[in-house]
Amino acid sequence: MQPDYVEYYRPGQLEEAVELFQRLKQENKEPMYWSGGTEILTLGRLNIDTPGSIIDIKKIPETMVLEKTAKFLTIGSSIPLTTLEEENSFPLLTEVSGEVADRTARNKITIGGNICGKIFYREAVLPFLLADSHVLIADSQGRKEVPINELTLEEGQLLVSIRTDVAFLQLPFMAQKIRMQWETGYPLITGAAINASGQIRTAFSGLCPFPFRSSAMENELNRSEVSIENRIERALEHVPEPILEDIEGSKEYRLFVLRNLLMDFLLELEGA
Repeated sequence: MQPDYVEYYRPGQLEEAVELFQRLKQENKEPMYWSGGTEILTLGRLNIDTPGSIIDIKKIPETMVLEKTAKFLTIGSSIPLTTLEEENSFPLLTEVSGEVADRTARNKITIGGNICGKIFYREAVLPFLLADSHVLIADSQGRKEVPINELTLEEGQLLVSIRTDVAFLQLPFMAQKIRMQWETGYPLITGAAINASGQIRTAFSGLCPFPFRSSAMENELNRSEVSIENRIERALEHVPEPILEDIEGSKEYRLFVLRNLLMDFLLELEGA
């Protein structure tokens, strides 16, 4: 359950937000950054994560940017998923994030909240992994930009925005979300793939406790001199550990689903 009293702050500048986090932390007020807040509320009801103070970042201009130039698409971390669907500058992102929960929830769920959440699905990150996107991070030391595959937020760090080269936005792609139960339930596995300069790239969530893209898997998948079946079997040898085993599906079943996804991706995108 949520605590009886939670302090609420709404800074207007990045530096103000990160300084506020550090101060509240020193005062033992258990601060959390807040944009959409759906996961904080869900985990709070389960008594898993109960903040003592909330720092709402939606008033910070850099977290609300949505801009496409001749070179880059920049998306602020506080942009809701439905806004990205309607704007549709990145069709693969629209395809993947458009099936996160239902539309009412996606009006609240933000791209930064999905990427940085504690729930392990976090499928909205997959297109950015495939596109070699970069993220802007702010903390008490200032601002820095890192590749999204190196994103590991330390306590107090704030994801500000994601920048993607426009060359990746319209590449041939395919995405599939495999569910075991209902249409808007949590997925068993979500997979996404693109053909970039003749090379198939793949990324997955729901298979492991973290979303991932594996260059070792891709190296095997793109060995065109080898049969598709053999490429897939070799790629499966490089799946990161551990593989999830829960009420949604066993480890063996997840690998079975992954094998079929890889086959679909190769048949659809190879030569595209």
